[in-house]
Amino acid sequence: MSLVTASLVKELREKTGVGMMDCKTALKENNGDIELSIDWLRTKGIAKAAKKEGRIASEGLIAVEKIDNIASIIEVNSETDFVARNEDFQDVVKRLSFLSTKSNNLEDLLEKELDDKDIKVKDYITEMIASIGENINLRRIDKISVTNGVISSYIHNQIIEGMGKIGVLVGLESEADNTQLEDLGKKIAMHIAATNPISINIEDIPADVLEREKNILAEEARSSGKPEEIIEKMTEGRLKKYYQESVLLEQIFVVDGESKISDILNSLDKPVKIVKFIRMGLGEGIEKKNEDFANEVDSLIS
Repeated sequence: MSLVTASLVKELREKTGVGMMDCKTALKENNGDIELSIDWLRTKGIAKAAKKEGRIASEGLIAVEKIDNIASIIEVNSETDFVARNEDFQDVVKRLSFLSTKSNNLEDLLEKELDDKDIKVKDYITEMIASIGENINLRRIDKISVTNGVISSYIHNQIIEGMGKIGVLVGLESEADNTQLEDLGKKIAMHIAATNPISINIEDIPADVLEREKNILAEEARSSGKPEEIIEKMTEGRLKKYYQESVLLEQIFVVDGESKISDILNSLDKPVKIVKFIRMGLGEGIEKKNEDFANEVDSLIS
């Protein structure tokens, strides 16, 4: 059996939000495997999900920028929220956000030169770290483009225009009136910010993610002690609920609380297709340093 170390307990707790003793038990039951331990906690009803957002965070800003039929979204991290609200830091983010619309990926953006300065982005960030006195990290970038339609955006917990804690871009392709599309796109972007879907369609769910969910739901049903044929039906029912909660087109529109997103897309005079959406939450998956917590875990392991 693998040794259950303090670092493993710490990692599992940060990924699940579950208490340390339960994390320690889960790791012992699953030979120190983090992913199997997450599934074990879920099937036992100790953890309903293994989402990192809301449990692991970092500071900084999410920013969106749109130029014609291209839009980008970036995450720039700082060490404190105080710096994120600093005008100098926000100026850095604004410059990077504008350049991101002209960049293919993160590496490309870091090599870009600022229009008004003879300096690359990566070197400019280094200079701003020295100026602001706090670490700055250009963490990620993603983009959407449309051929015939609109790209709508939404920023939740907006600090200044186009920058906040959660950012969403959604691309809609349609022959419908652009004013109608913009209004619909804005509302769908707000919906995505609230519900955090994993895919547009059921068919788009990654095979490994879907298989894992099926196994978890089947194990939860099996723990009821009912016959296998009943368990199969229970699993199918729970899988439908999973789709309704996790797949964008299957979700109930948060704006009216009753219509499916797929039905909302048919509410205009011309068909509307969601070609892509991007949702970024500030600090997703970033581990915060916590010396006291590490010491607490060590005391439980020893």
